[in-house]
Amino acid sequence: MKRRDFLKSMTAVAAGSLVSAPAVWSPAQAQSRKETLLLVTENGPNNLDIHGVGTNRPGYEASWNTYDRLLSHAKKTLPDGTTSYDRDKLTPELAEDWTTGDMSATFKLRKDATFHDGTPVTAKDVKWSFDRAVTVGGFPTVQMKAGSLEKPEQFVVVDDHTFRVDFLRKDRLTMPDLAVIVPGVYNSALIQKNANEKDPWGLEYTKGNSAGSGAYRVTSWKPGVEVVYERFDNWKGGPLPKLKRVVWRTIPSAGNRRALMERGDADVSFDLPSKDFAELKADGKVNVVSTPIGNGIYYLGMNVKNPPFDNEKLRHAVAYALPYQKIMDAAMFKLAKPMFGADTNQVQSTDWPQPHAYNTDLEKAKALMAEAGFGEGIDTTLSFDLGQGVVSEPIAILIQENLKQIGINATINKVPGANWRSEMAKKSLPMMVNFFSGWLDYPEYFFFWCYHGQNAIFNTMSYVDPDMTAMIDGARKAAGEGDWPTYDKDVKGFITKAFVEVPRIPLFQPFLNVALQKNIGGYSYWFHRQLDYRSLSKA
Repeated sequence: MKRRDFLKSMTAVAAGSLVSAPAVWSPAQAQSRKETLLLVTENGPNNLDIHGVGTNRPGYEASWNTYDRLLSHAKKTLPDGTTSYDRDKLTPELAEDWTTGDMSATFKLRKDATFHDGTPVTAKDVKWSFDRAVTVGGFPTVQMKAGSLEKPEQFVVVDDHTFRVDFLRKDRLTMPDLAVIVPGVYNSALIQKNANEKDPWGLEYTKGNSAGSGAYRVTSWKPGVEVVYERFDNWKGGPLPKLKRVVWRTIPSAGNRRALMERGDADVSFDLPSKDFAELKADGKVNVVSTPIGNGIYYLGMNVKNPPFDNEKLRHAVAYALPYQKIMDAAMFKLAKPMFGADTNQVQSTDWPQPHAYNTDLEKAKALMAEAGFGEGIDTTLSFDLGQGVVSEPIAILIQENLKQIGINATINKVPGANWRSEMAKKSLPMMVNFFSGWLDYPEYFFFWCYHGQNAIFNTMSYVDPDMTAMIDGARKAAGEGDWPTYDKDVKGFITKAFVEVPRIPLFQPFLNVALQKNIGGYSYWFHRQLDYRSLSKA
């Protein structure tokens, strides 16, 4: 399908759905609507536990709201008046207080906190949960490692309400890594009752059941249809939320989601096409909050381990062939920050994200194709996550059109959202349109995940370079020791190397767009890009 036909079809679907969007409130539900939030999105969770294998991003939202962590973040007001988490200020959650020494941190737990079944939360549960996170493997274990949380021996029960983390090394990412979603505290006794020899950590049980102490608990989950959360009235991790219930409904059609918002039948919606958000913002009937996603980039990635993209000149040809401005205009409707067109790829700043120096130049791209030995053209595939199709599909179509003009015939491969993480993890896709954002908003954290050797989960390009790995490790060490001249040198070095060798080509830094009815208050942007129900309210 050509880009213009695709965009026409999307417009037609949206227009048609304005009169056909289904009702989502029954009469019984309508009676309690004042204390219930209705969220509509394209996809729901595939797992209620972030420790599970292949848990998708909607699953992160389930874990965030049903499990507590020792720490969280304070909030701050942004220049445009909206609210965001504060990267640099940690606040208590299950830990009412803590002290940080040279090589350890000791946490005093709230003595009145209980899990959803009434069982008291103890330091034993914290240790079991942390042991689980560093042992189950995959994303959770690597996320803990990103903060130098790697071994069960680091986690010490001092007494029932005192817990200690021993540091392996000085790492400025350790404390903020305790406030991300992965180190949630789990009801160890409940899960162990539902574990077995083949599943010692009870992952099958927590896939469909919440076992936390968080502000909400899942009372109903129909995969692909809806999740229902009820407030946990004995929550001790903060002020009791104002919303008693949250209903998260899966509505695959973007047009229907927009219609439900315009009719006032739904309260909040994410993941609409950028065109819809731009029009909703201009119309003014609902509030649209747009926040640049910190440490986040949409990119075109190429697998450098296998031919043909192991050829650096070919990757340069692709970098000069991409329709950067068309993507900004026709796919993102300018709801993004461009990441292209800098003066040089020899960067002079540690800012991240920052733009590279490539621009659209088809003649230069053709010349590089010939120099690389591909003057007669190549065939390949270009994959994207269908779960993010409202953004990724028009980008893929625009890229496909331009690549064809330099002799690269790219067949588009639409990977179902439920399968995307597992397909991406194989690191065998030749080209992909993808998005990654680092929870901890530091450049060395982003590069740890995306460029740090073959074992980095989001190193989807299979890019391995000893110098790159050394600079990432050097920056992390320098930051932990406060050696800022070395830190600056290493960060500038690894960004420059990424731009020169270009295994992935940054396209833009997207905005997180959220449509909310005007009576919804308390929304804050969070690093995980999901909703925090605890602060939301309805007028």
